[in-house]
Amino acid sequence: MSIFGSMKTAISGMNAQANRLSTVADNIANVNTVGYKSASIAFSTLVIPGSSGNYNSGGVQSTTRYSISQEGNYTSTTSGTDLSIKGDGFFIVQGDDGTTVLTRAGDFLPDDTGNLKNSAQYTLMGYPYTSGSPAVVVNGFDGLVPINIKNLGGLVARPSDSGSFEGNLNSNAKVAPTGTDTLPGANDPSSTTADTKKMSVVGYDNLGNTVMYDLYFTKTSAGDPTATPPVDSTWEVAVFRNADAAVGSSPFPYSNDAVAVQTLTFDKNGKQTSTGEVTISDPITGNTIDMDFSKMGQVASDFSGNGRLNGQAPSAVTDIKIDKDGTVYAIYKSADPKPIYRIPLATVPSPDLLTPLNGNIYTANGDSGVTVTGFPQTNGLGVINSGSLEGSNVDLADQLTTMVEAQRSYTANSKVFQTGSDILDVLVNLKR
Repeated sequence: MSIFGSMKTAISGMNAQANRLSTVADNIANVNTVGYKSASIAFSTLVIPGSSGNYNSGGVQSTTRYSISQEGNYTSTTSGTDLSIKGDGFFIVQGDDGTTVLTRAGDFLPDDTGNLKNSAQYTLMGYPYTSGSPAVVVNGFDGLVPINIKNLGGLVARPSDSGSFEGNLNSNAKVAPTGTDTLPGANDPSSTTADTKKMSVVGYDNLGNTVMYDLYFTKTSAGDPTATPPVDSTWEVAVFRNADAAVGSSPFPYSNDAVAVQTLTFDKNGKQTSTGEVTISDPITGNTIDMDFSKMGQVASDFSGNGRLNGQAPSAVTDIKIDKDGTVYAIYKSADPKPIYRIPLATVPSPDLLTPLNGNIYTANGDSGVTVTGFPQTNGLGVINSGSLEGSNVDLADQLTTMVEAQRSYTANSKVFQTGSDILDVLVNLKR
């Protein structure tokens, strides 16, 4: 056995334990770092071939490993822009140099321009709703833009383009007299019957002004369930602009014709057999509104109805909300939430083999596999929790134990080196 070889082996052991102690130092230093993933050292032997009567000591090789796939503890916060991922996946973020990378650190806050940035100053990326519901690019980062919440503060108005109406039409209602000129859709003062029912819904024009529409329901046929085939009963739905109503005891005649006239049909069980599609074409606002009446039924009960149109009056954004599926909503003071971005997640086949970089970020490499992008709750990706942060996955007690073990091992290796040095001294002194 070579004395120099044993000393070199001891040095490799000391270096390996020094590396181990370095990972402990990093882990303890980042025990409170959001989304930090602990590092550890794996050891493997280095063997030098020798003869049967002579052993050559080799050494030890250390390899750094990262527990990136191991989740940390989750804590609740009061900030809606603090985000955590429960399950697999990484946020896609971008540095100031334009490089797109991955992270689990979701402590995002708006900067002076409104972009959501985490404590390492990486900007959260997402897909905008500028052209409708976004589609994910699974094999790249094309189409992603910084999520910005500053430019949402102006007054926003949305014209109505869809709506719905549901309820019941009394099957015992009397049929209107024969002739289309006796129906409300004809816009005649004598159009309505005793059993014609009226309700109104409010929509919005392009500037956010309210536009009220009057809806008239008139039974036009009782049908014949005994016929072969059975004949459905029918109702006319006529829609007028309320602003066009005549002044007096009756709104008829309206100054303009009906903006929509449609027929609803019902079978002997009171279930609707028509599509229930009613399209309002408003000549004043220039808007087209698609209304859904498919949930209307016809049974022997009083008339009832409940309808709504989408759109909103001019309203300021008061807050944002981020759902579990990554959708970012603008919350308005007096209107429905509006989706503005959708946050995707990315993953790789082997997350623990990602390359870690400064700022608690990661990049893909040949060992980790290529990056695959998707929306939360799809293809095995986790969910996004707003008002929550994922902490470090460092076990402090385990790190302190590892530190003691590294210290003892380092000391033992140093003793081997010292003993080898003492033996060399003996050999040198044999000459004296």
